[in-house]
Amino acid sequence: MARLPMVPELLKQLFSRPATNAFPSRHLPPSVTGFLAKVASGEATIHPPVPTPPKFRGKIVYDREACIGCTLCLKVCPAHAIEFIPETKRIRIYITQCIFCSQCNDICPKDALHMSPDFLLATENRYAESQIVE
Repeated sequence: MARLPMVPELLKQLFSRPATNAFPSRHLPPSVTGFLAKVASGEATIHPPVPTPPKFRGKIVYDREACIGCTLCLKVCPAHAIEFIPETKRIRIYITQCIFCSQCNDICPKDALHMSPDFLLATENRYAESQIVE
C-alpha cells in the first residue's frame, strides 16, 4: 500500500484558518479599515497610486458608436468573454472572463476596443455592472 504524504497536510489545512484576507475592504482587518475611515474623513492621506506602465492591458473600453458589428472580436477571443447582441449589432464583454490578452483590440477594424489603465476590478458579483462592458 502506497503511503500518501499529502493526507496529513490536507487534514491540517482543512481545520486551519485561511492565511489571507478576502479582497473587498469590508473583510480587511480593523487596523486597515480604521485607516481607510481616517482617509475618508480627511485625517490621513494615501500615497498616490503608482502609474501603470505604458501599454498596460487593463479593463476594456468599448466605443459603441465606432463598432460596426463585424464580430471579429468574438472569433479571436480565447476566453469567450465577448457576446454578440444581434438586435443592436453590438457586443457585451464580461470582464470576469476576460484574460486581458488584447487580441480583440488588435483585430478590430474600427478601433472600437481599447485597453484602459484600470486594474482594480475585483468584486464578489461577477455580473455586477462594473464587470460588464456594453
